[in-house]
Order: sequence, then C-alpha cells, then structure tokens
Amino acid sequence: MSDLAHVNSWIFDLDNTLYPAECQLFAQIDARMTTFVERTLGLSYPDARKIQKDYYVQYGTTLSGLMNEHDVPPTDFMDYVHDIDVSGVAPCARLAANIEALPGRRFVFTNGSVKHAENVLGQLGITSLFDGIFDIAAAGYVPKPNAHPYEAFVQAHNLDPARAIMFEDIAENLRVPETMGMRTVLVCSQARWIDDEPVAKRPAHPDDHFAHVHHKTTDLAGFLEDALQKMAS
Repeated sequence: MSDLAHVNSWIFDLDNTLYPAECQLFAQIDARMTTFVERTLGLSYPDARKIQKDYYVQYGTTLSGLMNEHDVPPTDFMDYVHDIDVSGVAPCARLAANIEALPGRRFVFTNGSVKHAENVLGQLGITSLFDGIFDIAAAGYVPKPNAHPYEAFVQAHNLDPARAIMFEDIAENLRVPETMGMRTVLVCSQARWIDDEPVAKRPAHPDDHFAHVHHKTTDLAGFLEDALQKMAS
C-alpha cells in the first residue's frame, strides 16, 4: 500500500462497492428496470429484458438507451428504479471508521442518482463522511465508463487525478481513471445473481485480472484499514 501515501482524494462507486454485492440490493434495481422498460415500451417481459441489457451494453446504462432511443425523461426512470427496500444492507462500523480516518476528501461517484446514494449511505450510516456525491445528473446523464463524467467530476471538485484513488466493482469503469493517473481498486465479490448480465458489466470476481487495475479486494473495510496502517508506518 506504499503507493497510496500521496492520495488526498478517495472516490467510491456506490452500488456493489460501498456495500457487498452479495446482499443483492442491486438485483431489486435490475428487476425494476426491466419492469419500467416493459411498461414504458409496451413490451413483454422477455423482450423488455433483452432491450434493457442491449441498451446497457450499447449505451453504458439502460437509462441512456431509453433517453437516446425513446426520449424517456430521466427522472421518471430514476425515481421508479430506485424505489427499493435498502434494509438488506447492513451498517458496518468498521467501514465507517476507516472511511472517516482517510486523509483528504472523500466522494461518491455513481451512475445512479443523489437520492439513491443518500438512501443507501443513510442505511450504511456513512452519509456525513463524504464531501460530495457526483451522480448521473451532474454528468449530464453521460454514464461511466465514458470519459466525460470523469472529466466533469475532476473539474467539479477541483482535484488532482494523480493524487486520487477510485474504488469500483466493474473493471471497465476503472480504465479512464487509470489513464488519468488515478490509482485504481477493484472491489470483487463471488456474486453471480444476475445470469443474463453482460459479462463485462458484472461485479468483478476475485479471479479476474486487468492491467489497468492496481489493487483488488473482496473486503473494502479491510483494504482501507490496511492502507491506513501502511500509510501511518
């Protein structure tokens, strides 16, 4: 962890990163996205499911596909798909303590909404620990892994990518940060709860390897604890 001593900006994805993918919270969102497509486009559930995943691959998010192909108002989609039960996410005192101890500023950077982020962070008990939430609306509804949202995020918060680190559960979303000079951490899990999820878009598995990923972990709280100890030594 000696290569983290320079870091003063800690950037966290939200879903399947700040909480473990195994709790299947995102499975609720995924199911509601399919239902939204089904109702909005008047499709059968199987056809809606296919459209949802095709748009996810082609546009980066299902929402981007619906906006580009059908002029769907983004707030309608976001309000519907994020109307979920977050009680399955367990607060983690160890995670909270280690995030609070990180030197510098801390951010959430998500393809979701601020409302959804605040809902999840509130359940985790860590809302007050972050200096900002950068969501899909702040990015002009251009999602990761496109370069634009990363550039907009860096500019909005006036941070130096060379002194930043980003945590993500999807490896593809770490390519641009690595190119910009950030350190990258892939938060992995054993979760395989969405069988039709495009392979490149699934939460990373511990056995996955990518040249643009500097660190991997299956335990975010433990990784941060280890990093703090190494930086203090």
